[in-house]
Amino acid sequence: MRKLLLITLLFSGVAAWSGDSADVIGNWEGESKCTVAGSPCHDEHVVYHIETDKQNAGKLTIGADKIVNGKEEFMGNISCVYHAEESLLSCTIPDFKQENLWEFHISGESMTGTLVLGPDKKLYRRVSLRRVREKKS
Repeated sequence: MRKLLLITLLFSGVAAWSGDSADVIGNWEGESKCTVAGSPCHDEHVVYHIETDKQNAGKLTIGADKIVNGKEEFMGNISCVYHAEESLLSCTIPDFKQENLWEFHISGESMTGTLVLGPDKKLYRRVSLRRVREKKS
């Protein structure tokens, strides 16, 4: 029974993991623009901190901040899966009424993304980010 549980856990971790996360782990900064006029959405300057999920090594977590008065303000965490063969980071955000999907395409030091809402897949946000490299002293 223990072997079966261990094999199941290992297999589920491998199945969730789709590639080398080095392409995406790190800090990304840019613009998040609304696409639905009259919605409660606001355009934002954002910083995303992407790291390995502490609860599930097969996933990544985006810690999303927006910049308000020159300072980072935490908005929340998003759980994601990286698909290296497609350079795609996909993040499903369930809410009480619908499923929302973030998709980010990585190309070198740039990342572009969209947020689509609900079963009709309404485009709600477009994001354009650049990798932020640590400055060496």
